[in-house]
Amino acid sequence: MKIFRLILLILHVGILFLLLGSLLNAYIPPKIFPWFNLLSLGFPVLIALYIVLTLFWVLSWKKRAFVFLFIGLAFINPVKRWVNFSSEKKDKADIKIVSFNTKNGTLGRSEIESYLKSQDADVIILQEDTGKDYNFSGYNIVNPMGGFTILTKHKIVGEKVIKPQNENIRVPGVVLDIEIKGKVYRFIDVYLHPFRFEKDMIALNRNSDTNEQKLKDIIKRLIPTFKKHQDQIPLVRNAIENSPYPVIVAGDFNSVPNSYEYYHLSEGLEDAFMSAGKGSATSFHDYKFPIRIDYVFSSKSLEAVSYAVDRSVSISDHYPVITKFSLKDK
Repeated sequence: MKIFRLILLILHVGILFLLLGSLLNAYIPPKIFPWFNLLSLGFPVLIALYIVLTLFWVLSWKKRAFVFLFIGLAFINPVKRWVNFSSEKKDKADIKIVSFNTKNGTLGRSEIESYLKSQDADVIILQEDTGKDYNFSGYNIVNPMGGFTILTKHKIVGEKVIKPQNENIRVPGVVLDIEIKGKVYRFIDVYLHPFRFEKDMIALNRNSDTNEQKLKDIIKRLIPTFKKHQDQIPLVRNAIENSPYPVIVAGDFNSVPNSYEYYHLSEGLEDAFMSAGKGSATSFHDYKFPIRIDYVFSSKSLEAVSYAVDRSVSISDHYPVITKFSLKDK
């Protein structure tokens, strides 16, 4: 029994160090050490194992349980970025936003249009969407760059594409300044470089050699993409930091919570899910694994009063994210 507990202790300490490594994404970029960003992908599994082992020590009446419980407090916010249970907000919603990667309507463009119309949102922020063939009465439809489309009921006072100076860097987003209820807000539609995985590329089977090669191929694709994200992030940050207006950043970041991308794009902003979300924030459903890669961040002058991942529709490989805000500065 002592040997078994020693093995569990070593395993528990190892998992703890891996979890702590994922927190270093706030400081260490992928071009220096990309492996920390890989750890963020496995965070749900690692934290689940950590909790199970901690409970084992608690039930075994071991003093080390208190050590693991105390250190575990460091992971409260990282966990809440995946699963959260915020209190009910009593403030009235002033703005409704839908952010949605539509996969360019490949699963049904007319269904997407019907769904978006039914939401009656103030601003609709789309990724992987050309904006073609939509017929929205009362909405301005802006498609300043292929793959980014924003629809709004309100007056548009400015727009621009976040263009990299280096042609090897993909356009990470577009900016739309919109006047709502007498005040201008900057909306940034973000779509970071995609990984472009197909299901058969990550599906494991009983052949260990094949699975090993698949794992190597996955890592070979992940690490270069992390580094491309690192080049895109300063461009988006520039649009945020130089904005004369309160900012709402939404879109498909192709990165999970606790990643380098998450820490640096959310800096100085509020994560609407952490403020008003309940349950799981998983938004990408093509794989049988909890993946949150769609986000809504905002300036602190806006308060999220509700955040929902709408799992009632499967008209893309992403679920729509619906957020309502109260305007603190109105």
